[in-house]
Amino acid sequence: MTQDSLQRFAREKLARLDADRLRRELLTTDRTGPATHRRSGSDLISFACNDYLGLSRHPDVVAASVKATQRLGVGAGASRLVTGNHSLYERLERQLAEIKGTEAAVVFGSGYLANLGTIPALVGKRDLVVIDELCHACLYSGVRLAGSDLQIFRHNNVDHAAELLQQNRESHRFCLLVTEGVFSMDGDRAPVGSLLELASEHDAWLMTDDAHGLGVVGDGRGSNATPPGELPVPLQMGTLSKAVGAYGGYVCASREVVALLHNRARSFVYTTGLPPGTVAAASAALDIIVSDVQLTRRPLELARRFTETLGLPEAESPIVPIMLETADRVLAASKRLADAGFLVVPIRPPTVPEGTARLRCTFSAAHHDDDVARFATAMRAILESV
Repeated sequence: MTQDSLQRFAREKLARLDADRLRRELLTTDRTGPATHRRSGSDLISFACNDYLGLSRHPDVVAASVKATQRLGVGAGASRLVTGNHSLYERLERQLAEIKGTEAAVVFGSGYLANLGTIPALVGKRDLVVIDELCHACLYSGVRLAGSDLQIFRHNNVDHAAELLQQNRESHRFCLLVTEGVFSMDGDRAPVGSLLELASEHDAWLMTDDAHGLGVVGDGRGSNATPPGELPVPLQMGTLSKAVGAYGGYVCASREVVALLHNRARSFVYTTGLPPGTVAAASAALDIIVSDVQLTRRPLELARRFTETLGLPEAESPIVPIMLETADRVLAASKRLADAGFLVVPIRPPTVPEGTARLRCTFSAAHHDDDVARFATAMRAILESV
């Protein structure tokens, strides 16, 4: 029977994942505070969450969400092109454009949906996409949907990107050059300025995924905010679910490009709008981000204190990877940290390349200095025993 073959297929796939120590399971995890979680009956200090500023629990952000929900309801009711474009979107998109230094912005249902819809709306089968090898899976998904010629350059290697453009650009109609501003699994930053110059030389459009840059680098404005001024990146994508503490994705660009996405990005056109409370929360959080520089600087300061204590390369963002190479090692290390009162999730393939299993440590403005000091002590014991 068809159903029997389906169950057999699932069992065989799961058995293979079990054998490789790569099976994942959902664990109930309640956030009990800005930097604390309760999991499996234990209260843990989290160094795994992307709420880098603790804004998801900020009283002003929560109050804005509650007020909007009471006024406009818990759901948008339809896609934004039908009746789901409630009045709170206008201010949020204006804030994003101002922060990113662009003419306009468009908010999507999630960061994944933003990349899934934007790339196929801009390029197709006659076009070229040159992308950093460590870009997020949703960027690759967008390229595959577009059907474009995909060329992958070595991580943060501008010379290799230039070589690929030199070899391939002339034979294609349009070209998209893609990177992350802050890389989600490694925590390092892209050479955005150099890539922008390269894109200009080859008539390519630079697109940055700044999901992990907004709110925590460039005094909160993200990876394009580089002294002495903002870099004019034409396509700036990001999320509202990390440092902003809410949910959703966005693309900041020119008015014409945003208008095109309203019409061509399928993940925008055919998706229900975000709930009013979510949009209001994001807007309140952005108010805090642009007004409190000390808050936006603190996650990186704590990450650098941690790397200095352990003699690791200086952190470039609030993300610090601890490379342990194998699934067995990273699983064991995560358990030891949990026993010591810390939550750090083991990251294994296929999320990261084979042989690079790691503990992905994230630092939040909500962490106390003592939290970081005790975490560094616990991590040192693990590194000394590997």
